[in-house]
Amino acid sequence: MATPLKLPATGLTTGDCIAQMKKLPEGCIDLAFADPPFNIGYKYDVYDDRRSVDEYLEWSEQWMREVSRVLKPTGAFWLAIGDEFAAELKVLATRTLGLHCRNWVVWYYTFGVHCKSKFTRSHAHIFYFTKDAKQFTFNDGEIRVPSARMLVYGDKRANPKGRVPDDTWILRPQDAPESFSSEEDTWYFPRVAGTFKERAGFHGCQMPEQLLGRIIKCCSSEGEVVMDPFAGSGSTLVTAKKLGRQPLGFELSKDYAKQVRERLAKVKEGDPLVGSENPLTSAPSTAKGRRLKQPTT
Repeated sequence: MATPLKLPATGLTTGDCIAQMKKLPEGCIDLAFADPPFNIGYKYDVYDDRRSVDEYLEWSEQWMREVSRVLKPTGAFWLAIGDEFAAELKVLATRTLGLHCRNWVVWYYTFGVHCKSKFTRSHAHIFYFTKDAKQFTFNDGEIRVPSARMLVYGDKRANPKGRVPDDTWILRPQDAPESFSSEEDTWYFPRVAGTFKERAGFHGCQMPEQLLGRIIKCCSSEGEVVMDPFAGSGSTLVTAKKLGRQPLGFELSKDYAKQVRERLAKVKEGDPLVGSENPLTSAPSTAKGRRLKQPTT
């Protein structure tokens, strides 16, 4: 008989995620989502984000091995990561840990940090792994969108239930108005910018609730356990709670953990997710915006 999982009352435990996951019984988690440090020198509260390559990869294997261990046989693991170690962690997950990669999602955005000697980065990577190659939860009915065949061409052969979205996620379709329209089925979600109502304020790395909502609705069912080893701003746990899942997270920083608990206390099951499912309906128009004075020749 499997050891029953005892969840913390608040859904969050303060402490190192590796040590905390080691306390969990094997095969107890339905869905794990991780947005770990990228090892790019980001200034966290207590974590040092500048490690040697070998040290970072060794640490990554340690925490990913625990994620794999605690996943149920039908469980899924989503991993958000930057360019620097995307390839290495993908190989680590599949070759070393034996997970199965079902999607390599490219999360596109157009407001990357300007670079002088290379192209400005405008994307991140989100991997979708499963414990088993054939047995897993994929609630496609929860995430289907109208197809162009339905909305644009009026084709009677179109599936009335719509289709599963593509694996490219666009954050700012307003920057390419002729390429992305509301009829298309490309994923796009607005970044949680500093002026957004969704912004928690105490943590610089925050995932949009709508993005997390799609993952949670698709790869878990109500009442199941959704784990985030790096709670950070708490958005995974907040979204899971709103969607009727059991949130379980770990956070190294006592200050971050305190504020995540405060966020969790303010929401309840059934609350709407923050943010628009279609950013085109909420993107600010620039037609009447300010214009810079053109230099005279």
